[in-house]
Formats: sequence, structure tokens, C-alpha cells
Amino acid sequence: MTSSSDAAYSRVLLKISGEALMGDTGYGLHPPTVERIAREVQSVHDLGVEVCMVIGGGNIFRGLQGSAQGMERTTADYMGMLATVMNALAMQSSLEGLGVHCRVISAITMNEVAEPYIRRRAVRHLEKKRVCIFAAGTGNPYFTTDTAATLRASEMSCEAIFKGTKVDGVYDKDPVNNPDAKRYDKVSYDEVLAKRLGVMDASAIALARDNKLPIIVFSLDEPGGFKGILAGEGTYTIVKD
Repeated sequence: MTSSSDAAYSRVLLKISGEALMGDTGYGLHPPTVERIAREVQSVHDLGVEVCMVIGGGNIFRGLQGSAQGMERTTADYMGMLATVMNALAMQSSLEGLGVHCRVISAITMNEVAEPYIRRRAVRHLEKKRVCIFAAGTGNPYFTTDTAATLRASEMSCEAIFKGTKVDGVYDKDPVNNPDAKRYDKVSYDEVLAKRLGVMDASAIALARDNKLPIIVFSLDEPGGFKGILAGEGTYTIVKD
């Protein structure tokens, strides 16, 4: 087995969207897909890499969509945060079914289902090789789970953020609809912001830039892709200065 000393990073944060858990369904959770992603996380955890996660809630509820339909924005955002807790609990269940110790840590206090966010305690969980899933965003409306992921990665002293998507990196335009789209191997934070490349929202990119935190964009649909990048293989885009 590869040891963590052979891996490119020793502590990382994996950010995935809520939609990634839907599989081919149009809404909610697809348990086989949740388990497939859990196995990807398990394979990296087995390398000895410390892993934390942030999962979006868009497969259940999106605050911006609720707001657009006339709902008060802060209420809609809090509903979106609760959706992320549901996704985190589903991922925890799958990981524990694979024998991986896991903690769901919520920015909104709900002691019956998740631990409250206490930075030093979360760091200790990572040191004990438990996967930490940070739920409920930052606990504040108007902040996305992208920003929450960058914030938590910075607080946990992660060495990189892995952004799992449906494509194998960052392109200059949508590769699904544009066969001539160009993929970047490396792109700067400022270029992502200037060209609006859609890696993460602007506040998340700016926070990563300020903390010199690289963002690695890769395909979550590629089996073994997460582990492969840590072993120095695979196709991906790295966002850094």
C-alpha cells in the first residue's frame, strides 16, 4: 500500500456538488452513486491521506433558486444549509459502511445529528485519521458551499482543495457543447476571475488566492481519479499563482 509520504498531499479537502450524489436521477440521493464516491474517498484515506469534505445541497434545495421564486433569501439559504446536512449524513453512512471512521461537523448547531464546528476538535479528528464532513456551509446566508470549502480548508491547514466535477479540468468554454474547448493544465487565480471560468465563485477563488491554497479540478466520474492525482497521475487542472 502507498503511504502518505508517497502521496502528493498529506491533508486535502474534497469539494463536490450536491448534484454529484443524484446519479442519473433528477433529484435527491442515488445510494449507489453515494457509495461509489465514498469508495473514491476510502481509496485516498487508505493511502494515509487526511481527508475532509464539503458537499453542496443543490440536489435537494438551492437557496438562490428559492430566492428567485420569491422566498426570502436568508430563509432560502438556511434551507440550503439543511440540505447539505442531509447529504453529509448520507456520505457518512456510506463511508462507515466501508469501515472508514467519519464525523459530520455542522456550522449550525444540531447536536442530535452532528457535532458543532470547533476548529481544534476537527483538526484532532483529522489527526486521528477520521474523515470530517463539514456541513451547513459557513452557517451564514449569502455564502456558498464553495466559499465554505475554501474557508474550512484554510482553517484545517489543508494543502489543496480537490474540486470534483463532471469534466476533467477547467476549460475556456463549456466542453460539453463546444468540442473545440481548450483545457488548461494550469491556470492562475486571477485568470479564473478575469475570464469567469466558473471553477468556484469569486469569493472562494479570492480566499484561496489570499491563502495560497491550490485548487485541483478533476472528474469525479473517472474511477480512481481522486487517488490517481495524489499518486501523480491522471488528468486535471491546477489553479494556483
